[in-house]
Amino acid sequence: MNIQNNQFLSIDQLKDRYLNSPAKNTVETSGGDSFQSVLDRLNGITSQGSELKFSKHAQSRLATRDITLDDSQIGRLEGGIQRAESKGIKDSLMLMDGFAFIVNVPSQTVITAMDQAESNDSIFTNIDGAVIV
Repeated sequence: MNIQNNQFLSIDQLKDRYLNSPAKNTVETSGGDSFQSVLDRLNGITSQGSELKFSKHAQSRLATRDITLDDSQIGRLEGGIQRAESKGIKDSLMLMDGFAFIVNVPSQTVITAMDQAESNDSIFTNIDGAVIV
C-alpha cells in the first residue's frame, strides 16, 4: 500500500479500507468446526452438538489413559446425566463399558475419567449418586 503516491485521498478512506476488510488473522477449518470441537476430536471426544462438557482435568485423563468415546457412548453419558438429574443427583459416578466417570450433573461436565483397572482400587468421594449407563 503506497500512501505517498496519493492512493488514498483522506485518512477516512484509509480507515475504511482497514476496518471494512475481512480479518486476515482468522483460521477456518473445514466444515466450520469450532476450536473446541477440533480440540475435543483430538482428545477422543467425537460427539457433535453435545451438551456434555469435559473439564481440562478430564480431557487430560482421557488423553493419558488413552480413553476415546464414540457418539453412542457420549449419548449414553448424556442419558445418564438426565436420569441422575431427574433423581436430584448433583455429583455422580457413572459406570460405562469398563470406565468410570465422575460427572457434575447440573453443569453436565465430566470431572474425571478412569478405566476399570484404576477404578477397582479407588474410593469415590463427594458423590451423591451412581448411574450405570
